[in-house]
Amino acid sequence: MSKSATSDRQPARAGIITWQLAQTFWVGGLWLLQFLVLPALGRVGLAPLLVDEIAGSLKPLLVGFAAFCSALQALVLVQVMGLRGLWRDVRGQLLLTVMMLAGSQLLMRAGWFDSLYWASFSFLAMALCGLMLVLQPAPGREY
Repeated sequence: MSKSATSDRQPARAGIITWQLAQTFWVGGLWLLQFLVLPALGRVGLAPLLVDEIAGSLKPLLVGFAAFCSALQALVLVQVMGLRGLWRDVRGQLLLTVMMLAGSQLLMRAGWFDSLYWASFSFLAMALCGLMLVLQPAPGREY
């Protein structure tokens, strides 16, 4: 009796598409805000305090969105590789790092601890982890 194509453990096409869309939105959003929108607002001639106010209101929203999208990507990775893949795979480690950085930044904004530079560092570290994640193949597309 021959094995059918559906019995092999292959990721669903929806999982790969979800991975790519979530990655595009959160990584692109972080890079777009930090390196394009906020500098452009400063160059247009808006007051620096207004640019800081815009950044102060948009960054927490984007950090929360990045945490949600990275959790969604982690679910796709667990579906494809199992729970061990989350710990052993570079993509899983990057996703866990992003979720921890986002959580710590949101805790800092909620008043649990106070740090002058942690918000900037964690935002840029999340953007760098996202860039490293973009360089990795989507789960199920390893060649």
